[in-house]
Amino acid sequence: MTKFELIAPCHFGMEAVLKREIFDLGYDVTEVADGRVTFEGDEEAVVRANISLRTAERILIKAASFKATTFDELFEGTKAVHWEDYIPKDGKFWAAKASGIKSKLFSSSDIQSIVKKAMVERLKQTYNISWFEETGASYPLRVSIMKDLVTIGLDTSGESLHKRGYRKLVSKAPVAENLAAAMIMLTPWNKDRILVDPFCGSGTIPIEAAMIACNIAPGLNRSFTAQDWGNIIGSDIWDEVREESRELIDLSVETDIQGYDIDGDIIKAARDNAALAGVADKIHFQRRPVAELRHPKKYGFIITNPPYGERIGDKEEMAGLYRELCDSYKGLDSWSAYIITGFDEVEKIMGRKADKNRKIYNGMMKTYYYQFMGPKPPKR
Repeated sequence: MTKFELIAPCHFGMEAVLKREIFDLGYDVTEVADGRVTFEGDEEAVVRANISLRTAERILIKAASFKATTFDELFEGTKAVHWEDYIPKDGKFWAAKASGIKSKLFSSSDIQSIVKKAMVERLKQTYNISWFEETGASYPLRVSIMKDLVTIGLDTSGESLHKRGYRKLVSKAPVAENLAAAMIMLTPWNKDRILVDPFCGSGTIPIEAAMIACNIAPGLNRSFTAQDWGNIIGSDIWDEVREESRELIDLSVETDIQGYDIDGDIIKAARDNAALAGVADKIHFQRRPVAELRHPKKYGFIITNPPYGERIGDKEEMAGLYRELCDSYKGLDSWSAYIITGFDEVEKIMGRKADKNRKIYNGMMKTYYYQFMGPKPPKR
């Protein structure tokens, strides 16, 4: 088995959740930075991380790390990498994404072009050929330059890991699947507790909760770029990890997970998405406005992603919506509420400070995850 240094990018603010996930898989975390966690692992770790991690964006094999303040240094540093250890003679390779932050080099297109040229020069010499047909498997790369430190990673995932494959129909401004999972994992909720999302949209938060409850691996039913990398990871490893993940699923668990939305069509879409995820019978979806949020049981959880009201003139309307949410929450004795939003008057309307408040970047938008804790249920 080959030892790799693996990089798992994630939403800014969710690094601690991802670190815990990686640790629970049995791998050693070597670095936690803004928006990413680095860990060590072999070929099996690449497969297991792609299939099992709920909060990661993708999994990169770190191929190079060096300083560069000029394009010449970027070219030479890239050319010095043993690319032949990763990319076969017929491999298709390119810098799929590049970024430069607080660095002398910042032009994405120029960085991508230089990296590609340097790789071509290296592999031309290694394989003693003058032209690459690039008819084989794809080997996309991601290049980041932070404070002049270049990091080049091979993207093993392809499409972002938030794309589980079950969300065929979406509502406006849906929360990403990996962010929804991270929101849930930041709470004390477990499969024995009640969870309600009163703004469920296409059902992402309830579906992710049900998948956690049933121990369904998030990447079990999708493909990954590295599945075609027979020169690095054997197909038998993918088969073994998938089979092991299927054996760990427990569909016998009983859950009380509910999703409400005022839009009847989107509720139908949520039910369809839950069916594709294999958890249709674990969630109760219902058309219901937030003002009618009620539940007879105690010690439940509201975990939700309400509308933010970004357009001019929306703020007053949003304030009314959040008042309805807060009024409903106050009527739920002993419940906890977890609300991610860019609307900045939640605490004012709630009439109390959040017990915890975490800043999270949802895409390029700064949001806050307000956490209002209810009492713990008595021990049985």
